[in-house]
Amino acid sequence: MLKKLFGFDSAKHSIRTEVLAGITTFLTMSYILAVNPGMFSQLDGMSAGAVFTATALAAVIGTLVMAFFAKMPFGMAPGMGLNAFFVYTVCMGMGYTWQFAVTAVLIEGFVFILLTLSNLREAIMNAIPMSLKNAIGAGIGLFIAFVGLQNAGVIINSDATLVSLADLTEDAPLLALVGLVITGFMVVRNVPGALLIGILVTTVIGIPLGITNFSGVLSMPHSSSEIFCKFEWGQIWSLDMLVVVFTFLFIDLFDTIGTLVGVCTKANIITPDGKIPRVKEAFMADAIATTAGACLGTSTVVTYVESASGVAQGGRTGLTAFVVACCFALALFFSPLFLSIPPAATAAVLIIVGLFMLEPIKKIPFSDYSESIPAFICIIMMPLTYSISDGILLGMISYVALNALCGKLSKITPTMYILAVLFVLKYIFI
Repeated sequence: MLKKLFGFDSAKHSIRTEVLAGITTFLTMSYILAVNPGMFSQLDGMSAGAVFTATALAAVIGTLVMAFFAKMPFGMAPGMGLNAFFVYTVCMGMGYTWQFAVTAVLIEGFVFILLTLSNLREAIMNAIPMSLKNAIGAGIGLFIAFVGLQNAGVIINSDATLVSLADLTEDAPLLALVGLVITGFMVVRNVPGALLIGILVTTVIGIPLGITNFSGVLSMPHSSSEIFCKFEWGQIWSLDMLVVVFTFLFIDLFDTIGTLVGVCTKANIITPDGKIPRVKEAFMADAIATTAGACLGTSTVVTYVESASGVAQGGRTGLTAFVVACCFALALFFSPLFLSIPPAATAAVLIIVGLFMLEPIKKIPFSDYSESIPAFICIIMMPLTYSISDGILLGMISYVALNALCGKLSKITPTMYILAVLFVLKYIFI
């Protein structure tokens, strides 16, 4: 039954490992349950409680589709970056209502379903050279490690140097470093469930430090009726709607491609010729989840890069995703408890998983500079631009430009030329 439902093979996989992996993935991505309500509640008519419920339900629906249909170990939820674009650019910057924005997300979801059915998304992913695919995994590793350090307050803003090291004697950075030592020790000693145990132990240590704010255990789910299916059809043919939909589409497309390639490479799911089994089903899960998320009243739903933490814990099948979905469903009733886990407690896991994700870098042919220079650009630009998609786009542009100038035209397919031109136009006009 488990094999039919989730692709689980008892000869290769362990139920205990899959469950632990699912819980670990949930804990590392559960911050979205705190971030989304705080962000969206700045808009008139979107209460924090309603957004919390919509966020959790969108994650449940998307991750269940990933579990049963794609049978892959990835968690899904409204994406970071896309939620900021929704609130701060479309609503606050352009002056549109949140109803206009969720309508754009709904249209994006329908377009993604059509693109997935036409195999276009799969064709784009297969056009990425193998050296860049390996670079994507390494770049994501640096990116999520940076996110962990930033969330814990270890790395802070600096007007002089953009980023700087915080005062490590402050409570949150100190707790993150203590958690890193504890979790790192357990990883070195091969303790089963080391990442999950590290999160829980660090959370407990944070109580006397005042970092972990325990605010209760149970609460009934808030109603999301005030934001459910509240669409605005009056401007669907406007130029602004086209720009907003295209931007949502573009960011989501390459964030998802980057996450799937990077995490699948780490999980050894990717084939020697660079293809991912059941990738069409994974893309469809993304498209369905985005459409459902728009109906619920939240921003674009994406595959989470934090799924790498569960993969590092041993998750390999849809059972891991099913556990993630169950955790999000439980979070509807245990929101005070789950939201007590501070970012400093998950920072260590993101940092260590960042190390795990660097492994594919060994497969990049560094002596062939036509491969290694674009790969390095892809790796370094992900954390520096705070964007997986920008890293992929700049890596592909440099790959095509460098190899074309060097006369290595046989390495560049027509699809790669088309993508490179589109990426350049994206930076010019959007």
